[in-house]
Amino acid sequence: MSYCQVIVDITSEDVDRVFTYRVPKGMELCPGMRVHVPFGRMNRVEGVVVEMAEDCDLPPARVRDVTDTLEDYPAILPSMLDLAKRIKETSFCTLAQALRLMIPAQMRGERIRSRTREYAVLTVDQDIWAQALASQKRAPRRAQALQALMQAPQGEMPMDELKAQAGDCRQSVLALQELGFVRLERRESLRSPYGAMEQLAQHDPQLTPQQEEVLSALLPAIEAGKGAFLLYGVTGSGKTEVFIRAVRRAAQMGRTAIVLVPEIALTPQMVMWFRSRFGEDAAVLHSRLSPGERYDEWRRIRRGDVRVVIGARSAIFAPLENVGLIIIDEEHEQSYIADNNPRYDARELARMRCEREGAALLLASATPSMRSFAMAGRGDLTLLEMLRRVKNRPMPQVHIVDMRDELKKGNRSVFSGALLDGLRACMDAGRQAILFVNRRGYSTFVSCRSCGYTVSCTQCDVSMTYHMSEHALRCHYCGQEAQVPTVCPECGSRYIKFFGTGTQRVEEEVHRYFPDIPVLRMDNDTTRTKDAHETILSAFRRGEARILVGTQMIAKGLDFPNVTMVGIVAADAMLKLPDYRSAERTFQLLTQVAGRAGRAEYPGEVYLQTYDPEHYAVEAASRQDYRAFYAEEMQRRKRALYPPYTLIARILIESGSEDKAQAAAQAAMRQMEAFLDRRAYLRKYIAALRVMPCPVKRIKGKSRWQVTLKIVDKPICQEAVGKMSEIAQAPVEGCLCVCQVNPSSMM
Repeated sequence: MSYCQVIVDITSEDVDRVFTYRVPKGMELCPGMRVHVPFGRMNRVEGVVVEMAEDCDLPPARVRDVTDTLEDYPAILPSMLDLAKRIKETSFCTLAQALRLMIPAQMRGERIRSRTREYAVLTVDQDIWAQALASQKRAPRRAQALQALMQAPQGEMPMDELKAQAGDCRQSVLALQELGFVRLERRESLRSPYGAMEQLAQHDPQLTPQQEEVLSALLPAIEAGKGAFLLYGVTGSGKTEVFIRAVRRAAQMGRTAIVLVPEIALTPQMVMWFRSRFGEDAAVLHSRLSPGERYDEWRRIRRGDVRVVIGARSAIFAPLENVGLIIIDEEHEQSYIADNNPRYDARELARMRCEREGAALLLASATPSMRSFAMAGRGDLTLLEMLRRVKNRPMPQVHIVDMRDELKKGNRSVFSGALLDGLRACMDAGRQAILFVNRRGYSTFVSCRSCGYTVSCTQCDVSMTYHMSEHALRCHYCGQEAQVPTVCPECGSRYIKFFGTGTQRVEEEVHRYFPDIPVLRMDNDTTRTKDAHETILSAFRRGEARILVGTQMIAKGLDFPNVTMVGIVAADAMLKLPDYRSAERTFQLLTQVAGRAGRAEYPGEVYLQTYDPEHYAVEAASRQDYRAFYAEEMQRRKRALYPPYTLIARILIESGSEDKAQAAAQAAMRQMEAFLDRRAYLRKYIAALRVMPCPVKRIKGKSRWQVTLKIVDKPICQEAVGKMSEIAQAPVEGCLCVCQVNPSSMM
């Protein structure tokens, strides 16, 4: 008699423990397998086997049998079981919640199944094909179907393709099956996410000396199965080729690799590069795949059919065995952090996987995060540098345009004179240009010039954005739409004006100045449909448009050889946000988008429009001087005691009632104060503990309050962070509470 310990797929803390079940005779189980088990009054509840046992100390009457298995293999690998347990500890969630991260959501509840396709297969030998065909002369449709199958590879063809060639021939094929000429069979048919994806050149370019130098340090670590690196390489220095060569070395050793990218928009390009070298050995995982595509790619990975997985944040859970390398491109991006429960940082999970599975870790960026560069400074990461572009191509020349001077000249256009001149020169030369603006829509807000009233969302504490194509106002937090007022609701004035600049307005201005130049726009509004990112970028790469207008999804990682000019329409958009990382994010974004220019044989130019040209982030970005920015920013962080010198934990409380949200926040604050009173030794590590409304006080009709803790980042201080999480998990009537550690947004 054997037994198993099962975690049931119920996220309540009340059942966050293992339950013992008897394994029926003849059923083979192992840890990681998904099963159906009876639980309470429910006959079939999904669960995951986490441990096997030969005996059980419970009375036999209390032990129930496993009902059945969902797959005949462990869906969750042993290494991923360990990772889920670690997520439970660090994210203060239930193990069931952590395990849900490990498989496609549609596998739960058996909401997705494998797809099959019907094939017609010739069953007669090739030497009697002519005889078989002659026997069907009086049945022309049968003869046509036979002819098509005889011409098909291996004498077989999917029925839908056969129908396309021979017409509606199903009855004819059934008749041929009765005669013994043909066999019909169903086979699994994997859903492909690649479609008509472009294929890039397959040859290996010659490595540059700095690429060879980086690989000389990286490849031995892959071979040894250890090591953590930070690759600081300027835009256009050839980091992707380093990734490909490193993954290839891992594959040559019989090991696998994961490559993470921060944006779905970047995934198709990275997949193209890897599939051009690795073919079907490369798989992709991200949230824009259809449920069927994600399920089939996941199963390809789990079966061991691929060597490398490329994807966004969730691809860190790819069920690869024998991982030898994990690469995180654009490692500075906050999109690697999942703020919702269970909260995790894909970069930290990558480190855990590498340590557990004996793999090397490579973080890479042209603008590394403060934390990673500081870790490299103290030796936790080995710093690798690529400070020159491929073939020693020059970095783009950056022109800072002071928009205050433009106003003095009477220019109230979206574009400065210098940017327009640069754009004309680029178009006259037959090149391509990118115009970056970090706001979608036409105008960022609509206001009355008489009384100052701003049209705001009724559900969120933010102004609504005007979208010209729909001639409507839309909230970018909750999606609420409203008509544009013709008179001010406050004072009745007709002086309604559109303020600020969004992608739609920039696109309109481009059409006004360059009516004969084809333009593409890439933002959340134009990329809602499946494969929209790939469609837009492929069209631009093929030269079907000369100018690409977009938000931050076009700011990083993309490589367009013919782009020689970049215009940054509003460089200060993020500088004034109430977030301690606003300067860092501004520098990263400006440096990254500037790096899209001049990546091939033609030099690049960048026009950076700003109302604050003296700001240290703007100045450093204009010089592409990461080290200067890092030194200044770290001094400011140290003085203000911000990460990486501390960590910030916050309890975010949302409620439909302002009073309930405030009361819950104040109650949480009192609990933290009482906790710290009992642990006076923690007080000396605390820089701040406050309760306050969130900067955005309301989203989707929910009032928002927060309790924030700023504390020195030491192991002993995790006790205080754990208490914050414990308070957040306690149910509060009418409120939703979550605990976030160093959240990606403080809004």
